Amino acid sequence: MNANRRKRWLGLVLVFFVCVLGLSSPIQHYAAFPNELRLFTGQLKQLDYGMPVHAQVTVDPTMIQVNGSSDRSLSVDLNKPLSIQSQQSGETTMKLKLFGKIPFKTVKVNVVPDLKVIPGGQTIGVKVKSAGIMVVGHHQVVTSKGTKVSPGEAANLQLGDLIVQINGKHINEVQKVAQLAEQAGTDKRPLQLTVKRGERLFQTKLAPVYDQEDHAWRLGLYIRDSAAGVGTLTFYAPDQGVYGALGHVITDMDTQTPIEVGEGQILQSHVTSINKSQNGEPGEKRAQFVKESKVLGNIERNTPFGIFGKMTELPSHSYNQEALPVAFAEEVKEGPAQILTVVNGQKVERFNVEIVHVTNQSSPATKGMVIKITDPRLVERTGGIVQGMSGSPIIQDGKLIGAVTHVFVNDPTSGYGCFIEWMLQDAGILLKTASSNLKAA
Repeated sequence: MNANRRKRWLGLVLVFFVCVLGLSSPIQHYAAFPNELRLFTGQLKQLDYGMPVHAQVTVDPTMIQVNGSSDRSLSVDLNKPLSIQSQQSGETTMKLKLFGKIPFKTVKVNVVPDLKVIPGGQTIGVKVKSAGIMVVGHHQVVTSKGTKVSPGEAANLQLGDLIVQINGKHINEVQKVAQLAEQAGTDKRPLQLTVKRGERLFQTKLAPVYDQEDHAWRLGLYIRDSAAGVGTLTFYAPDQGVYGALGHVITDMDTQTPIEVGEGQILQSHVTSINKSQNGEPGEKRAQFVKESKVLGNIERNTPFGIFGKMTELPSHSYNQEALPVAFAEEVKEGPAQILTVVNGQKVERFNVEIVHVTNQSSPATKGMVIKITDPRLVERTGGIVQGMSGSPIIQDGKLIGAVTHVFVNDPTSGYGCFIEWMLQDAGILLKTASSNLKAA
């Protein structure tokens, strides 16, 4: 056997042993221990690793207690569930030594203040006023020479741009833009625009052109200053007086760009009918605002995880006004769950779903889980997930874990959900912590 062949066989043997070692019980048990553990104050968590060995555990008993003991160091049997009880918020470590001598694992423990919120499910009306004038299209103006031009396009304005100032003054009303265009055209002076594109601000000049067909001064732009629709309330935090809804960002219907909120309101809404979902064609809730003069809350932020703001009172017709604990992202598991939503009038109902996939997310990201509607009552009435259902709270094992966000077009009984943790962070009532993955070494 030549040298090259011996090296090849040696390499194959090494690969084989590495694979066997990786699949061995000791390695798998070690990998099952988390590097980090996150708990709410007062929360009890059990860790089950099934290792037939004893270990010495060292902790700060003022922060966490192991197996109900207030001792700083104690011997535990890793073949039995390890019970961890948090005592007060803060950061600490849990050190394990096999047989009391061999360093095995140091786990960082992060305890955050206890948090409970009231799950929503109510259909709400949403009114949003943008922080400026949204450019949603270009318009061709017929000049005195019979040619067609777009002054807005010539001024380098693009779809999705936000005009925040005209002639040095803040602007967020379409009606005022028409007045300024008329005045600028008459005076033959271009408008001085401050435009926001993404995170960048720039200046440009826009000279209105007299439209021979409309007999008015035009900017050659289609513009919008507001949006309205319906969605679902996800949670209300009574201690902080804030709410979260929708589970996804509000975008302009034409440009699909996120709307930068200047101001906004949420109002009670009444579901009048359901346009059922079908394969290839998502359905929708048809609803109307109720008591439009009664504002439930304001809209302060529009983020990838929904809308957030202050709420003066919880909408009527709650499924249950009892506050529920919330779950960290790593606590969500595949299996049965429930959602709260409205399919008729203002009555919040509870329906069964199945969480069929959970995405491992160590930082905020959408599409945290895939859910499937399993409740025949909901499938019969809606065909599955419909537009307007986004924001419906998802509950598992008595905890609020997330919100419905999107429907699969080709299978309306299934869709995405986001983790409640990310919504609570955007609401400003849950501090950002390093995410834990209980299945990672």
